Amino acid sequence: MIFSASATHALRALAQLAGGSAAEATLGRELAAEIGVPTHYLAKVLATLARAGVLSASRGARGGYRLARPAERITLLEVVEPFEGKRVRPGCLLRPDRQCSERAACSAHAAWTGVKTAYLGFLEKTTLADIQAGALPLTPIRHPRRSGRLTSRPSPKRRR
Repeated sequence: MIFSASATHALRALAQLAGGSAAEATLGRELAAEIGVPTHYLAKVLATLARAGVLSASRGARGGYRLARPAERITLLEVVEPFEGKRVRPGCLLRPDRQCSERAACSAHAAWTGVKTAYLGFLEKTTLADIQAGALPLTPIRHPRRSGRLTSRPSPKRRR
C-alpha cells in the first residue's frame, strides 16, 4: 500500500462522489456502504477533507457531502496530503530526514530523483475526474539529467 488507509479511503470516497451528481449531497452512511468502510471511520476522513477545503458538508434534510469544486479541479495531491503530511513529498531515499540535492547527493540520488519526480507529477496532475473516468494521464517519464531522453533499463536476465 503506497498510502495510509485513511488516504486510500479518502480517494475511494471522493472518486465515488465525483461519479455522482454535483448538485445532490450524499449521506456519509450511504457513501460508507458504497465503498465498504465503517461509517464512523469514514466520517472522520470526510471531516478532514472538509477542513482541507476539498469537500463541503451540510446538515439537515438535504444535507450530506459534495465536492467543494468540480472534480476536474481537485488533484490527488489535495486529497492525499491532509493524511500523509510530509510523507507525500519524499526526501532523500537513503537519508529521509534531508532533501535530495545535487551538491550532497547520496548514491541513490540519480535514480530516486526520477522516481520522486514522476510520483509527485502524477499526484499534482491527476484529478478526481481522471480517476473516476479511468482516464489517467499516462506520459513517459523523462530523466531530469538527460536532455529529454526516455529513461529505460534492460530487464534482468533470469538465471536457471
